[in-house]
Amino acid sequence: MTTQPPTLPEDLLLLLFQPTSRTIAGENILFYPLAGAVLADLGLGGHVRTVPGRAGTTRVAAVADRPPADELLRSAWDYVADKPRGVQTVLAAVGPRLRGPLLDRLVARGDLRRARRKTLGLFNTTVLEDGNGRRANLIGDVRAVLVDGAEPRPRVAALAALLSGSGTLPQFHREIPWTSPVISRAKELEQGDWGAGAAAEAVTRTVTATIVNSVIVATTVPRS
Repeated sequence: MTTQPPTLPEDLLLLLFQPTSRTIAGENILFYPLAGAVLADLGLGGHVRTVPGRAGTTRVAAVADRPPADELLRSAWDYVADKPRGVQTVLAAVGPRLRGPLLDRLVARGDLRRARRKTLGLFNTTVLEDGNGRRANLIGDVRAVLVDGAEPRPRVAALAALLSGSGTLPQFHREIPWTSPVISRAKELEQGDWGAGAAAEAVTRTVTATIVNSVIVATTVPRS
C-alpha cells in the first residue's frame, strides 16, 4: 500500500467511481477531467501558471524550478516546461494515459479493490469495488460545500468544479441532490468563486477556473 498522499486526479477518479453499478461516471470523456485535475493539482501547488496566448487565448506555463515530486504530475509539468501550451492541447496530450496508472494507485492505496466475478455463470470478469471508505469522506466534503454551503478548501473546490464541469455531477444525485441551489453553487465554483476565505488563493482560483472551463468546452463540443 502506498504511503504518498493522493493527488487530485486520484481523488477525482475515486469520486467518479459509482459503488452501486461498479462503474466510473463519465467514462467516455474521462481523460479530459482527469487531465484537468492534473493541471489543477499543479496549479494548487504553484507549479504552473497561466499566461496570455494569441488572439486572447490562455496558455499554461511551468513555473521555473518548481517541478512537482509526484512522477505523474511531473510528466505533465515537463510537457509545459518545454514551452507554454494551450489548455486544450495539454488536456489532449496528457489525458489518454491517466486512467490506468491512477486506477492502479487507488487499488494499491486500498481505496478501491479489484474482485473477480462470473458473468452468465460462465465467464470470469474483473470488477471494481469500494475499498477503505475514503470515497465516502470525499463525497462528504463535496456535499458539505454544494449542499450545506460550507466554505471549501481549495482541493475540494477544485474537485467540485471538475465534477460539475465534466457534466457528471447529475449522476451523483443519490449522494449529492441535483437541485437548483447545488447547480448554482457548482457553477460558481467552476468560475473560481470559492468564498471570501479563499482570497489568498486568487492565482490558484484563476488557473483552476481556466482549466475547468477548458474541460467544459472539451466535453461538450460535438465530435464527428
